[in-house]
Amino acid sequence: MIEQARQALKRVYGYDTFRKGQEGIISGILQGRDTLAILPTGGGKSICYQIPSMLLPGTSLVISPLISLMKDQVDALRRVGVSAAFLNSSLGAAEYRDVMRNAMMGEYKLLYVAPERLDAPMFQSLSEQLSIPLIAIDEAHCVSQWGHDFRPSYRQLSGWIARMKDRPLVAAFTATATNEVAADISNMLKLRDPSVFVTGFARPNLSLSVVTGVDKKKFLESFAAGRKEQSGIIYAATRKEVENVYEQLARRGIQAGKYHGGLSDAERAETQEKFRFDDIRVMVATNAFGMGIDKPNVRYVLHWQMTGDIESYYQEAGRAGRDGEESECILLFEPADMQVQRFLIEQGTGDTERKSIQLSKLHTMMNYSRTQRCLQQFIVDYFGETGVEACGKCSSCLDKSEPVNRTEEAKMALSCVGRMKGRFGVTMAAKVLKGSRDKRLLEFGLDRLSTYGLMRHLPEKEIADWLYWLVSEGYLKLSEGQYPVVSLTANALPVLEGRESIMQRVRATVRQSASNDNAAVSPLFEALKQWRKEKAAVEGVPPFMLFFDATLREIANVQPQTADQLLTVKGIGSAKAEKYGDGLLSIIHSFGGEGKATGSFTAAPKETSASSKRAASDEQPSHLTTLALFQAGQEPDEIAKDRGLSRVTVEGHIIRCADEGEEVDWSRIIPAEYEQLIVQAVGELGNEKLRPIKDALPEEVTYFAIHGVMSKYGFKA
Repeated sequence: MIEQARQALKRVYGYDTFRKGQEGIISGILQGRDTLAILPTGGGKSICYQIPSMLLPGTSLVISPLISLMKDQVDALRRVGVSAAFLNSSLGAAEYRDVMRNAMMGEYKLLYVAPERLDAPMFQSLSEQLSIPLIAIDEAHCVSQWGHDFRPSYRQLSGWIARMKDRPLVAAFTATATNEVAADISNMLKLRDPSVFVTGFARPNLSLSVVTGVDKKKFLESFAAGRKEQSGIIYAATRKEVENVYEQLARRGIQAGKYHGGLSDAERAETQEKFRFDDIRVMVATNAFGMGIDKPNVRYVLHWQMTGDIESYYQEAGRAGRDGEESECILLFEPADMQVQRFLIEQGTGDTERKSIQLSKLHTMMNYSRTQRCLQQFIVDYFGETGVEACGKCSSCLDKSEPVNRTEEAKMALSCVGRMKGRFGVTMAAKVLKGSRDKRLLEFGLDRLSTYGLMRHLPEKEIADWLYWLVSEGYLKLSEGQYPVVSLTANALPVLEGRESIMQRVRATVRQSASNDNAAVSPLFEALKQWRKEKAAVEGVPPFMLFFDATLREIANVQPQTADQLLTVKGIGSAKAEKYGDGLLSIIHSFGGEGKATGSFTAAPKETSASSKRAASDEQPSHLTTLALFQAGQEPDEIAKDRGLSRVTVEGHIIRCADEGEEVDWSRIIPAEYEQLIVQAVGELGNEKLRPIKDALPEEVTYFAIHGVMSKYGFKA
């Protein structure tokens, strides 16, 4: 029958040859074997059950949780002359009865059914009368609790199939299953001696990139503007972020649609159709969009935030380039993404075991976001496929930045984790290395470790980021569960024994540690700091109100030569560029930068020598003075009165110190009884505007507490 399958491929679909793996899968089904097939998104799963359904007698059932997939595939099949229909909640009562009646008369070769419909009395009666040769289960990972998209309704499938008078063939299909999930699928569906096909997870036509340390809004605007004629999907984690990104694109004149659960069915359907027919080029959406949408010409998928697991990311990214043409997959990663995804998991409906599995997957996704390995290799390794060569075109493979030897810092971190004996998480390890006076740290006696304070010169958040990088590279590992602990792996031993060095690439767009940041000690960086100090003195404001250190570091690293280049630096908007641009470019050029300052910047006002002298003599940062008083027990009101500042300024000083890695007593800022309420409000409403968050909380919750939660949990914009 395989020759008939080849003829059907040509006749119905217009292809001369099968894609990799398709012929073997179809042949196995036609030979009467239960089947488990794992093909990447875009690998042609649907043909693997559609062609056998056309050739086998009777009506084959396709079980799918995706209403949009059902509609698309049924429409496509009807257009090529194959009789098909679907049963799901999108049908009205009359339509449902018509499909049932036609199915009873044997008019369909394929009938798509949502799993929730299987136990309905009307469908039970239908299934008893139908001649069903094959049951194809799409998105089969949904049956496994270890899968990324577990659905309890899939658990009834094996029992329902077992009760059938004449059990049909069963073929399960998925794009994203680890070895563990694949085994679970086979067991849960009670497949009989199945043929198992894994065609490979690599997608050679996709260029994968992780982008960090950039102004996401500017990056998106530039990226989308350069691809106006291309179709693309931009995924965001929440409805709020979808709306924000959509409005941002609209302001830039980029035609886009939006898709999330807060819109009506009619709105979502209309937008989806416009995207499918290229009436709009860009879709901004939550993960509710795209499942089963077979749009072949999506040239890029951009994730505004990190997803909760590798499976979801690769499935969503894989919606690019389904036609085999070169396409881009970009992940914009920020450490705060971890907190957003953790919040979504903890607020979810799953039981404790399910949440533990999800948190473990989240840590692996974070490792992907930080790794410097080939991104394609990282993904296929995760799914259990080995021996795949580096892709040569992902952001890691193309990174030509100079590697920095960080062996000594690695030894400090690994030694500390080893001495903590796998009893604590990354946060506590970072506190020990920082030399924190955290109450719990002291209670456990961790200040007596020989590694206590070894990295006190770095902010605590930067130390934690370094530890997570060591996790992503396999020198450390995190346990599963809601509160993962960190421990050494076998790879750490050669480093600790001095037999292996640790080299880390340092990209200009990534914030670097102070000890390895050339800009931090470069003459240009110091000159920029001095210029900022003098300028701030003239204006009568703190220096940080002009530019943060991170902005000056990036300027020193990148050394922009023009007005347009300066605007690409994080922390410089058009107003600051217009006001300070000439001064910044003048300093850069005076330190050997080529070219002349170009653009329409106005000249910076001249400083008075007296102001310059006063600024130069003032060496104690004001915010650290505030923090010292706060740590000594004074309340913000007292500090404000003593220092002649407003309370808002004092509170801002304290939060700034926390953001820079200084220790603060959060219990004095965030009332314990409201902490989770604030976290939930920020997670739901976003962090761009504080007033909606304040209005959603009890009156007694202060802006200081909200700022504190945003700093503590990494929700900073």
